[in-house]
Amino acid sequence: MAIRHFLTLRDLSPTELNQVIHMAIEMKAAKREGRQDPIFAGKVLGMIFEKSSTRTRVSFEAGMAQLGGDALFLSPNDTQLGRGEPIEDSARVISRMVDIVMIRTHGQEIIERFAEYSNVPVINALTNEFHPCQLLADVQTFVEHRGSIQGKTVAWIGDGNNMCNSWINAAIQFDFNLHVACPDGYEPDASLVAEAGDRLMITNDPIVAAKGAHLVTTDVFASMGQEQEQEERLEKFAGFQVNHQLMSHAADNALFMHCLPAHRDEEVSAALLEDSTISVVWDEAENRLHAQKALMVFLLQASS
Repeated sequence: MAIRHFLTLRDLSPTELNQVIHMAIEMKAAKREGRQDPIFAGKVLGMIFEKSSTRTRVSFEAGMAQLGGDALFLSPNDTQLGRGEPIEDSARVISRMVDIVMIRTHGQEIIERFAEYSNVPVINALTNEFHPCQLLADVQTFVEHRGSIQGKTVAWIGDGNNMCNSWINAAIQFDFNLHVACPDGYEPDASLVAEAGDRLMITNDPIVAAKGAHLVTTDVFASMGQEQEQEERLEKFAGFQVNHQLMSHAADNALFMHCLPAHRDEEVSAALLEDSTISVVWDEAENRLHAQKALMVFLLQASS
C-alpha cells in the first residue's frame, strides 16, 4: 500500500478529513474519560524543527506519549540536517528508524522532497506556504461548538499567509464559503484563489468580509521571519484588527479563532481574545493535540 502523507489538506479527501475530525472528537472524549488505549506502543515519531514552536511541539510530543509511543525532537543544531546533509539522504535514513515524521520548516518544497524519499508518513507541521494541522484543529473546534462547517461562512482578516492559504484549501475540502480581507499587496496565493472559485471572496474591507460570517479568524500581521517588516505591516494593516465592533457585523453567535501566539491589541483586541462567549482560542489550541493524534492514527493505518 502506498505511503500516505499530509503535506496540505488536499492530501486527504473530504470524506477522510471528516473522518479525522470525528476521530479527534472521540479521542478527546476518551482522554478526558480515562479510556485512551496505548495504540502507539512501540511507535516512534521523528519531530524535525527548523522553526520555533510551542503548540506544535507540545501537542505532537504529548500526543505520542498519551497513545503509548515516543517522540524524538530533532533540530538543525543537533543533526546533520544543519550541516548540509541532503534532504533526500536525511529522509531515507530517518524514515528507516522511526514510524512517522513531522516537519516544521521553511519552504514547502523542503517537506515535499523529504516526503518523496521517506518510507513512512510525513506530516506538514508548518511551512511558509501552509499550516494544515492547525486547520484540522480549527475545523474540529467549529464542529464541537456549532456543528458541521459545510455551507457556513468563514471570514479571514489579515495577511494572505500560510494560514490564509490553508483556509482556502479548507473551504475547498470542507465546502464552505470564505471571505478574505487583506490590504493591497498582501493577498493569498493566486493559484489557490483561482482553484477556490466562487466559494472565495477577497476584499480590502474587513467589515465586508465579516458580514454574516459564522466564524471570524486572524493571525499575527508579521509572521516568523518577517519581524523586520513589523512596523511597516502595522501601518498597512491599520483598521484590520478583529474586535467586538467588527464581530458585530458577523452572524449571531459567531465564533472567533486565532491560531496563536496572539499580539494583543494588534490583530485582535485583548477584550475579544479573552471574551469566552465569542473566543474559542483555548479550545482551538487544545484541539491541536487531539486532531494530530487522530491524523497520525489515520496515516499509520492508511499506510500499513
